[in-house]
Amino acid sequence: MAANWEKVENNQGVLTVEVDASQVDAALDQAFKKVVQKVQVPGFRKGKVPRKMFEARFGVESLYQDALDILLPTAYGQAVKEAGIEPVDRPEVDVAQMEQGKTLIFKATVTVKPEVKLGDYKNLSIEEKDFSVTEESLDAELKRMQERHAELVAVEEGAAQNGDLAVIDFEGFQDGVAFEGGKAEDYSLELGSGTFIAGFEEQVVGMNVGEEKDITVTFPEEYHSPNLAGKEAVFKVKLSSLKRKNLPALDDEFAKDVSEFDTLEELKADTKKKLEEKTAQEKDQYVREQLVLKAAENAEIDLPAVMVEHELDQMVSEFGQRLQYQGMTLELYFQFSGMDESQLRDQLRADATSRVRTSLTLEAIGKAENIEATEEDVNEELNKLAGVYGRPADELRKIFSAQDGMAALYRDVQTRKTVDFLVAESKVSA
Repeated sequence: MAANWEKVENNQGVLTVEVDASQVDAALDQAFKKVVQKVQVPGFRKGKVPRKMFEARFGVESLYQDALDILLPTAYGQAVKEAGIEPVDRPEVDVAQMEQGKTLIFKATVTVKPEVKLGDYKNLSIEEKDFSVTEESLDAELKRMQERHAELVAVEEGAAQNGDLAVIDFEGFQDGVAFEGGKAEDYSLELGSGTFIAGFEEQVVGMNVGEEKDITVTFPEEYHSPNLAGKEAVFKVKLSSLKRKNLPALDDEFAKDVSEFDTLEELKADTKKKLEEKTAQEKDQYVREQLVLKAAENAEIDLPAVMVEHELDQMVSEFGQRLQYQGMTLELYFQFSGMDESQLRDQLRADATSRVRTSLTLEAIGKAENIEATEEDVNEELNKLAGVYGRPADELRKIFSAQDGMAALYRDVQTRKTVDFLVAESKVSA
């Protein structure tokens, strides 16, 4: 097999591949054995039609596509390796010659990983940020503890307030006609959360349990459904039940109930210590992220659009998974946010672009500084993961290996070591 790589423009090029005639004929043999099992010819059982008779009746050309399906993946993979390129998307393949007894010739138009021209990445400085623990932040943390241990109490009398958990039935109508996706029963809604279309929750506030009400809202102009975009709609809403948080008092009894301490002062001191540990970690993370962003800003990269699109695919998938953990789907999120997937992708695009730039920059710095993940580094990482997941390191290694995850683990460790290098070479301390 022979491969020739010719860069055309930016990050695209053409990979011309020639595959020996002997391999073509071998692939045609495999294709025949597969196809003949499905062919019916009078006088012969399935799978028993002679090759010459098959070709005379159907033509050897009928085997070409199956033979190509056999040849192309392996030939393309070997050609990519031989040419020393790193494709970032599926190639566009054009078969120039495919014939029995002759060399297979195909051209693959390929988008490859871009070259990175590194700028300054040593002795970087970043904007300072205050991570000190204040009385206000301590009070806010104690307030959150109160919220977490609050009792949800059913409200029998009185109007709904922001912060209440309202259970509602609703159905939406536009010009008197119910629209798809606008109906739900026993839907739990935290008032003031901003989950629904603007103006909806504000009109639930003030309702009493058992009350029914028509709520009028206007869908955003950019709403994903053209039938509703910019239109006024009426939701028939019934408030089925209402729950309100009953916050416990911040006193010694509260400290005893939620911790191992006997007094509120002891709980405060412990909370402050934990906040200081947390903010120290946040500062470390901030420094690392800012240094990576700064190094990426200083680099010159002609970023292929397809790499950003692939990153967006991953980010939308991650977002959908987070919604599922919260009991919501992407479809329901789109209905109540007024967005569609295209708008969500546009919203995430800047972050996706940044992710790809920083990833490419760190990879380039790692190569420039000969930073590698050693077997010892990976063993250390596996031991850390074993402590987190409570499973033996050897078992985790087998899981990673079975799922083709060891290469990714090596990359993760190398990336972390590269960021460690940036911190060590910077003008700030994490």
